[in-house]
Amino acid sequence: MDEQVYKVMRGSGAWNIALGVVSIVLGLGAGIMLIICGAKLLLSKGKLLF
Repeated sequence: MDEQVYKVMRGSGAWNIALGVVSIVLGLGAGIMLIICGAKLLLSKGKLLF
């Protein structure tokens, strides 16, 4: 019984680490893309006519 608990905990820990890494990578990617898009908008604000 104890061995099954440790196997489940090990699998759960591995999934948590994997999902944490994926979420960090996606978050950094989204943040960098937002900064780049914002910079492009600020650079081209003089060309906008209302």
